Amino acid sequence: MQHLIYRVESFEQVGPHTLRITFDDGLSRAVNFERVLFGDLYGPLRDPDEFARVKVDPEVGTLVWPSGADFDPAILHDWPEHEKSFRRAAERWQTPADVC
Repeated sequence: MQHLIYRVESFEQVGPHTLRITFDDGLSRAVNFERVLFGDLYGPLRDPDEFARVKVDPEVGTLVWPSGADFDPAILHDWPEHEKSFRRAAERWQTPADVC
């Protein structure tokens, strides 16, 4: 099976934890990250100010945060296909700080 490579070209924040992402193949989609922001890596992004610090890394073509959090651009591109399994994984990453 061939794994297509996508690159994030740009994004716009359209909600507290939602980004409209545009990819190099022209696809544009809104992704709400709220239900996957758990654990040591993604949990800090629940803070709207921290979430808003997102940038596009031009070298790897994906979204990155200063904390080191990032997402595979192929997952973002095909988010509707991956969201459910990503949410299940995120539930396992929850820490006590996430539920406060």
